[in-house]
Amino acid sequence: MTGDPSALDAWEVGARYEAYVGRWSRAVAREFVRILRTSGGRWLDVGCGGGALVQAILEQAVPESVVALDRSLGFLRYARTRAGAAFHAADAQALPFSSGRFDAVVSGLVLNFVGDPGKMVEEMVRVARPGATVALYVWDYAGRMEMIRHFWSAAMALDPGAAALDEAARFPICAPGPLRALFEAAGVSRVTVGAIDVPTVFRDFDDYWMPFLGGQGPAPGYVASLGKGRQIALRERVRSALSHASDGSIPLRARAFSVHGIKVDATREQSPRGPASQEGDGPIRR
Repeated sequence: MTGDPSALDAWEVGARYEAYVGRWSRAVAREFVRILRTSGGRWLDVGCGGGALVQAILEQAVPESVVALDRSLGFLRYARTRAGAAFHAADAQALPFSSGRFDAVVSGLVLNFVGDPGKMVEEMVRVARPGATVALYVWDYAGRMEMIRHFWSAAMALDPGAAALDEAARFPICAPGPLRALFEAAGVSRVTVGAIDVPTVFRDFDDYWMPFLGGQGPAPGYVASLGKGRQIALRERVRSALSHASDGSIPLRARAFSVHGIKVDATREQSPRGPASQEGDGPIRR
């Protein structure tokens, strides 16, 4: 097993990622855009992946324009099937735009996969105009992203070494406190953190398991690193842990944490801040 957990991450084949978590990201993206209450103007999607967030912006926010960036050329090819946005290859930690260009700068499910999350957020803030919305969301790997939690619980029961590969251990930033601190450190005001819950209902066990064989992301990367016998053992361990409905479906939920705020206009005297924004009382459910 590699000593570098990120060596098992792969982000190239958009259709396989779509079958894995992209389909669930679409539901989160729609709710994320809704709660931002931002419409019109120029939008930037940082780390667009297969285009789930781009699609939600185009459908719900009536943007003047949308620019979307990703480092993965494979994902960009897949995302470009969404008309209405301009797609470019770029690094989230070095955005190729002048300062203050966009009215909304957003990102979905990317922050924890960059080398320096703080730098990414600083860049998002830099290219936003004063008063613009800056926002992102990430999976709740340690808690209610249930399809992935069931997987790693089974993997660690069979292979203690898998604990170092679990996204919950790798990405402690994917929690309300660290997300708030990151945004406040970058100079974002009126920071709000909340949870978005969406149902993830699998038709049957094959619908749940087959995407883990696609090699896109940490958990599928781990499966690909196993021999056939260990893959089968893991599959059966996961199967035994999941509860099925009477029709054979597997009803789970996925939670994402969202964080958003406003870029401060540093050229103006700031009025005294009111009470700090608090984390939501509970998840937004659909």
